[in-house]
Amino acid sequence: MSDKKKTSAITDAEWEIMRVVWTKEETTSKEVTEVLNEKTEWKSTTVKTLLSRLVEKEMLGTKRNGNKFTYFPLVEERRSIEVLSEDLLRKICSKKVGKVLESIIDNSTLSFSDIDQLESLLQEKRKTAVEVVPCNCIPGQCQCHHVH
Repeated sequence: MSDKKKTSAITDAEWEIMRVVWTKEETTSKEVTEVLNEKTEWKSTTVKTLLSRLVEKEMLGTKRNGNKFTYFPLVEERRSIEVLSEDLLRKICSKKVGKVLESIIDNSTLSFSDIDQLESLLQEKRKTAVEVVPCNCIPGQCQCHHVH
């Protein structure tokens, strides 16, 4: 299964687990439960079930350490975030991507460094910008094909 299929197939709860595993790089179900205890009311059985699903989905690897299992990521966090954003943008009219990015930036807390990187990226993107972004929808999926 490709990284793209793996990442788009995980649930919000599984994302919570992955964020802990990416941070720890190698962890146990007990550690994941302790970390998420701040945010969720999940019992250890719930965490173990989610970890098992992520192993089945090939997002996590596991190895036995005595009577415990240790979990580690099989996919990179950065690549998973890229796939998630690609998946989001694929679901909307390509003419609306700019507005979605604007909304994400507007609703995000950014550091000066983040803003510098975005400004630099936008200057690069300007070199390949187009006058009008073509619609990628079929008639009936968006307003672009709507005749007034």
